[in-house]
Amino acid sequence: MKTDFWYRFSKNRLAVAGSVIVVFLFIVSLLAPWLAPFDPTAIDLKNILQPPSAKHWFGTDPLGRDVMSRMIWGAQISLKVGFVSTGIAILIGAILGSVAGYYGRGVDAVIMRFVDIMLCFPTFFLILAVIAFLEPSIWNIMIIIGATGWMGITRLVRADFISLKERDFVQAARVIGASDARIIFIHVLPNCMASVLVAATLGVAGAILTESALSFLGIGVQPPTPSWGNILTAGKDNIDIAWWLSLYPGLAILVTVLGYNMLGEGIRDSLDPRLRS
Repeated sequence: MKTDFWYRFSKNRLAVAGSVIVVFLFIVSLLAPWLAPFDPTAIDLKNILQPPSAKHWFGTDPLGRDVMSRMIWGAQISLKVGFVSTGIAILIGAILGSVAGYYGRGVDAVIMRFVDIMLCFPTFFLILAVIAFLEPSIWNIMIIIGATGWMGITRLVRADFISLKERDFVQAARVIGASDARIIFIHVLPNCMASVLVAATLGVAGAILTESALSFLGIGVQPPTPSWGNILTAGKDNIDIAWWLSLYPGLAILVTVLGYNMLGEGIRDSLDPRLRS
C-alpha cells in the first residue's frame, strides 16, 4: 500500500511541486543563521528604504534593515507558528473526536454541540477577541491559533471512529479485555491518521496565513522580531515609494500557502485514488 501511495504521489505534479516548496522553506528556515546576509534587526539609518540592489537583494525597510535577511528569519517564525499551532489543534481535535466517536450518545451530543457553538464564532474575530486580553507574543499567537482551530479535526476523527469502532479488530480487542483507552489510542486512532495528516497539512497553511494577518495588523509577532506580516505593515505605510516591501513578503506568503495546499491535496488524492481528477 505504501508503494501504491508513493507511486500515485509521484505522478501528481502539483503534489510534487508542493512538496518541493515545503522542503525548500524548511531548509531556508533551518539554515537562516547562515543564509541571511545581514543581522535582521540591525538598524542602518544610512540605507533607509533602499531599492533592491547587488548589496541588498530585496531592498531595505524604513529603518535600513535588510529585507531579505528579515524574510529568511521570518520563514522560521512562520513555520514555527504553523507547526506548533497545528500540533495543538490536532491534539485537542483528536482527543475530543476520539471520545465523541467511540462513546457516542450523550458524550457525542455534548462534544458536538460544543463544536457547533465554537463554529458559530468567526475564527479570526475570536482570535482578535482573545488577543485583546493577552500580551501579543509568538507563543500566545501559536496557542490561540491552535486552540481555535481544532473543530474540523474533531469532526473528521469522530466520523472515522464511527465507521471503525464496529470493525472486527475492535471487537476482538474488547473480547480480550482491552481497556477503552487502549482501544481508542492504540487500535482505532492510528487508523485515522491518514485523514488527520491531510487536515494537518492544510492547517499549517491556514495558521501561517492567520499569523501573517495578525502581524500585519500589529497584534501578532512584535518588532523587531521579523515576520512576513510585519514586513507587509511597513510596505503598507510606504506603498508609494517602497514597492519591494509589499511584493516580496506577499509573494512569500502566497507561495508558502499554495505549497502546503498543493501538498495536502496531493496526499489526499494519493491516499484515496477515487478522488483523483
